[in-house]
Amino acid sequence: MSNVPTLNIGIEEEYQVIDPETRNLRSFITRSVDREQPVVRQFDQDRPLESALSASMIDMATPVCVDVVEARAALTRQRRLVCDAAKEQGLQIAAAGTHPFASWQNPLLPRHGRFHGLVEDLQVVAQRMLIFGMHVHIGVEDRDLAIDCLNVVRYMLPHLLILSTSSPFWHGRNTGLKSYRAILWDNLPRSGIPHQFASYTEYKQYVDLLLRTNCISGEHQIWWDARPHCLYPTLEFRLFDMCPSLDDALGIVAMVQALIAWLVDLKSKNISFRRYPRSLIHENKWRAERYGLDGMLIDFGQEDQVPARQLLREMLRLIDPYVDKLNSRQEINHVYSMIEHGTSADRQLALYEAHGGDENSQEALRAVVDALVQETMIE
Repeated sequence: MSNVPTLNIGIEEEYQVIDPETRNLRSFITRSVDREQPVVRQFDQDRPLESALSASMIDMATPVCVDVVEARAALTRQRRLVCDAAKEQGLQIAAAGTHPFASWQNPLLPRHGRFHGLVEDLQVVAQRMLIFGMHVHIGVEDRDLAIDCLNVVRYMLPHLLILSTSSPFWHGRNTGLKSYRAILWDNLPRSGIPHQFASYTEYKQYVDLLLRTNCISGEHQIWWDARPHCLYPTLEFRLFDMCPSLDDALGIVAMVQALIAWLVDLKSKNISFRRYPRSLIHENKWRAERYGLDGMLIDFGQEDQVPARQLLREMLRLIDPYVDKLNSRQEINHVYSMIEHGTSADRQLALYEAHGGDENSQEALRAVVDALVQETMIE
């Protein structure tokens, strides 16, 4: 097959900066939506990370990595730098899809400049976006191949979301969901499960129509859960909650990379995978958001609901022939452990209940923040 993709990896993460006394959100560190870059400068060049912490957001992304081993080293270094910089200023770093009790209505919470344009356009929808995610880029340089992979991987997006669920709390309340961040993100226009396209040309025709009719100012304002990146030759997965555990994050990255490797191999053998309507895939996404690993997902091939854990294990078996070639066996083995023992959302909820839950919510939520800080910390 010509134009074999590199399957290179890039990871963007969004961090919460925590006041250790109040456990409340002080500010946050993220990439810039207006200048999205899967690869950014080294931290010891340009401006130092320490001086940037006083702003609410800065660009945070790994270099391009050839495999998950390189990605582990890069992400470890990035998290260590962030944690050390925060510590020097008497602050802490936490990673999760939402802060357990911070309020988007707090006028003292710093806002990045990108919010001004978004709020003018989207009003309260943008104001409520106090959420934190992980974006994963996989190198698929052939744009038509990227669209073909996107058309198929849409089906697996709810399954992947389950593994990252880490936002069961919002505004000091147990939401009853495993990923409330995903609910908030889905309020944006042009978000959620992507559409299906016959080719990259058809996709560009869609983008051009939105530009001509002033629906968007740039292609970056298509905020689907997965999309071909507008500047870089990657498929970008945007649906993930931020993961406090480095191993959880890298397990998800390894699974995404192996899924794309599998789909590319199917394409090279002219093997098709049935594609399902966006409306049906959204049914599974809701189940993923609501129930996480404990839920039932719909197997549309069998037209029956099946435990999420079972379908995730089946997915892992499908990609297993590619794992060793990608040098990601350690990370994929960790995904099996996640399926068995739960995600960050499950750990947060268990700790919340252990500290009294709804009857003692303030203390319980502070304990959750402390646990998130501890799990995020890189020594």
